[in-house]
Amino acid sequence: MVKRQYESLAQAADRTGISVKTLRRRIIDGELVAYRSGRLIRVEPKAVDAMFRQVPTKGFLR
Repeated sequence: MVKRQYESLAQAADRTGISVKTLRRRIIDGELVAYRSGRLIRVEPKAVDAMFRQVPTKGFLR
């Protein structure tokens, strides 16, 4: 059985540079799946990473 990894919103924010407020907004908008246990809210790191999109580098920094 594969054990899922979870992190708090603060940990995800520190790791990615996204604010906790933005992460909460993404959860409310249904763009990020979160898990609650009592008052604790956890997210999967891979789900947070999936919010980032690759941008084309050719001509991107003009």
